[in-house]
Amino acid sequence: MISWVPSMYVGAELVEEAERRFGKPQVLHLEHEIGGDELAFVRVTQKHGRAHDVTFFIFDNDHLALIRKPMFQRPIYRAPSGGLNPGESLEEGVKREALEETGLEIELERYLLRIHVRFKSEDDYLDWTSHVFKARAAGGHLEARDKSEIAETIYGTIEELQGPIRQALLESGGGLLAYRVALTDAAVEILQGTGDQSPG
Repeated sequence: MISWVPSMYVGAELVEEAERRFGKPQVLHLEHEIGGDELAFVRVTQKHGRAHDVTFFIFDNDHLALIRKPMFQRPIYRAPSGGLNPGESLEEGVKREALEETGLEIELERYLLRIHVRFKSEDDYLDWTSHVFKARAAGGHLEARDKSEIAETIYGTIEELQGPIRQALLESGGGLLAYRVALTDAAVEILQGTGDQSPG
C-alpha cells in the first residue's frame, strides 16, 4: 500500500487541522500509469521536494468553476489545483490558488478526498498526494489572474464535467489527464452520494 509521507509543505499537523475544520476525507490509494515525459514534468514541479496538490471544486449555486491550461484545447477543462507554499495551511493555500487561477474568493466547506497515488512509467515511479476540497464562491469575478498558467476559466455543471469534458480528457491519451478523471469521478461520487452537489 502507498503510504503518505509528510513533507515540508504538508505535514501531519496541517492535515489534522484541515480534518478538524472540514471533516475527515475519504482516503484512496491508487497506482496510475503515465508517460515518461509526464513523469519528468511532475518532477519539474517538485521544488523543495513538493509531492502534493490541492484540488478544489468551487460551487456557485449549481455551477462549478473550471480552468483550462494553455497547452490544452477546448473542451479540456478541469477543477483548479495547485500547490502550497512552505508555511501555508491547506486552507490558506487553497484560497490563494483559487484567487490566482479563478479570480474567486472562496470559503472551504468540506475536505472530500485524500488520494495517495503512485505515478508509474515503466520501472520508474513517483509518489504523490492530492488533497481535494469542496468550496463555495464568496466573492470576486471568474477570470484567471495568473494568465501564464491559466488560459481560460468557465462555469460548468456536474453533467458537463462528467459528460463531454470527461470524454475529452480521456480521449487526449494523457496519463495525467486520466488521473484527473479518476480524481473527479471519486469526488463527484462523494458529492452525489450525499445529495450534496451544491454548497447550499
